[in-house]
Amino acid sequence: MNSKEIRKQFLAFFEGKKHKIVPSAPMVIKDDPTLLFTNAGMNQFKEFFLGITEPKNTRVVDTQKCLRVSGKHNDLEEVGKDTYHHTMFEMLGNWSFGDYFKEEAITWAWELLTEVFKIDKDSLYVSVFEGSQDADALGKDDEAYAIWSKIVPADRIIMGNKKDNLREMGDQGP
Repeated sequence: MNSKEIRKQFLAFFEGKKHKIVPSAPMVIKDDPTLLFTNAGMNQFKEFFLGITEPKNTRVVDTQKCLRVSGKHNDLEEVGKDTYHHTMFEMLGNWSFGDYFKEEAITWAWELLTEVFKIDKDSLYVSVFEGSQDADALGKDDEAYAIWSKIVPADRIIMGNKKDNLREMGDQGP
């Protein structure tokens, strides 16, 4: 399966789950002085996450072209050292703006990977936030753990912390 087929199947899958397909935002952001480039799939939805604007659709899906070269999490220093830091990449995203949460997101992700993309269920591991003991004092994500426990054996659920979270971006919002 090539990237074009993956992209097409991803969009079609979530369109079938009542998501509106939206186009990729430009890589050079014109109306946001806080970002020089689109560095994450969530950038074009920033106004919704921050409560500035109400979305027209509560479910959307997109494939977003991204560029990371600087900022709080400077990926440029990490490029080439591992398999997951890149400067230019594309994020596939399904987004809910108050319409659904973990139960649907988790079960749909599993369905997409195992039924649409045909990835062997026995080769997949999942991660759950283990909590943090720092100033944030965040608890373990027991809800996600309980949902995943109904899908995969406990020995394939990996606990991860804030340091493991590659998606953590700004101090406030995306």
